[in-house]
Amino acid sequence: MTNDAIANKSSLHEAAVTEKFLDAPDEESFGELFKAFTPQLVAFFRARGCQMMAEDLAQEVMLTVYRKADQIRDRSLFRAWMFKIARNTLCRHFGKRAREVDTVDLADVPDRLVATGTKDAATPALEFHHWMAFLDSREREALTLRFIEEWEYHEIAAAQSIPIGTVQWRVFSAKRKLAPYLKRVDRGDNNTRIAA
Repeated sequence: MTNDAIANKSSLHEAAVTEKFLDAPDEESFGELFKAFTPQLVAFFRARGCQMMAEDLAQEVMLTVYRKADQIRDRSLFRAWMFKIARNTLCRHFGKRAREVDTVDLADVPDRLVATGTKDAATPALEFHHWMAFLDSREREALTLRFIEEWEYHEIAAAQSIPIGTVQWRVFSAKRKLAPYLKRVDRGDNNTRIAA
């Protein structure tokens, strides 16, 4: 078979499966639609850098197709409509990833304090003060009260006469700034952690 014949056969199969599903949307017709279009959706997402999430995103698209199939006005545009859903799903996925921010759990900081191996290696307290220099004064104060003095967020808010959300934001912002300095680093065979 030539490439044109294969493409034509595939196109006819897609059209038949689509018509069957749109005429009678049930489990069987959706299963056939799923088998016909899911590999294309997986390839669509993989080609756009979503190798690990491609199958999950394809399933999300197919679920949306199943739930909203009655909204399609022109059946001949089904494939275009489905890939528009795929593009919107991809945009939401990338938007969600863009909003994710690296932070560090400061409760783990004592575990992460390791001397650098030199004679005059810094003590954990000195390293902590070095990291605090990366923060502005309000963030330093919020971290000190929250993690050194072990105050609750509402106690800090009351003491400083600010909303609790502001306290939470300052702690979050400080953790985000410190994250690159407190990340785990692999060296050779053993797993070591370094600060800064």
